[in-house]
Amino acid sequence: MNKTIILEKRPVGKPQLTDFKFVDEEKPQLEANEILLKASYVSVDPYLRGRMSDAKSYSAPFELKKPISSGVVAEVVESNLAGFSQGDFVSGLLEWKEYQKSDGKGLLKVDPAKAALSAYLGVLGMTGLTAYLGLTEIGKPKQGETLIVSGAAGAVGSVVGQIGKILGCHVVGIAGTDEKVAMLKAKYGFDVAINYNTTENMKEAIAKACPDGVDVYFDNVGGEITDGVLANINQFARLIICGSISVYNETSVPMGPRVETTLVKNSALMQGFIVRNYAAKFPEAMAKLTEWVQEGKLTYTETIVDGFDQIPQAFIGLFEGKNNGKMIVKI
Repeated sequence: MNKTIILEKRPVGKPQLTDFKFVDEEKPQLEANEILLKASYVSVDPYLRGRMSDAKSYSAPFELKKPISSGVVAEVVESNLAGFSQGDFVSGLLEWKEYQKSDGKGLLKVDPAKAALSAYLGVLGMTGLTAYLGLTEIGKPKQGETLIVSGAAGAVGSVVGQIGKILGCHVVGIAGTDEKVAMLKAKYGFDVAINYNTTENMKEAIAKACPDGVDVYFDNVGGEITDGVLANINQFARLIICGSISVYNETSVPMGPRVETTLVKNSALMQGFIVRNYAAKFPEAMAKLTEWVQEGKLTYTETIVDGFDQIPQAFIGLFEGKNNGKMIVKI
């Protein structure tokens, strides 16, 4: 049989294990021009929470009683499709199933000889592309400027900070534990790091960490942390809105400071983005990320959970701060 994870009901607030259901299906049988895939690694990401709600967004919501999908690295175990052979590895947006078949569209071959397979879901996948393209296309950091990153110990944030250092910025990270703060400085080279859970006044803490003000802000969190950053931005600052994990599970719209006056006074740019907006630049970005990884300028951390049955729990763990870097499930 073939285990599959479906969305049983739409979460209210933080997702619960009861929102998911395991079902058994028959292992798919191949037809002409198809390949059979066996999942090797599954990516769980905060943005999936939005797709679990029946609300308008940049991607269609998941359907109830249907499989959930995310980034997956899979092995080709059988092929009736030219260009794919047994033993190849591919990455793509695939369903949460142990086995599934595909016509090959949307799949990218990945080479385990060049990098660990899990890296193609992280630093050499959408995570790295999101960090690189969001920072360079919207943030446009210049040498000597101050970059601040929220969710800095997460998959995207840790890559953003390292790229900022490569580009010559003073980099400040915000994370939720002392261990993550220490890691940001020791492993990723952040100049300063702030633990938001032990900081009473974020506005003052950010002012101290950014004595020359904030030029570029890469926001993965939103909420009160972003309020504190906004109070410290410089003229012509660029604010990159990648995510708002602090409010994803809210059941009502939280109210914070109105941003319009701050943006006008500082001639600042605040822009949200989805990485696929920059799909034409994926090859260029991937080449640069691969170069930096091979040169040792860019490192990464993964939290790997073992077992297909652990996918829902690993996803929920994202909202409990249980990941360092990219959260991945190894099948």
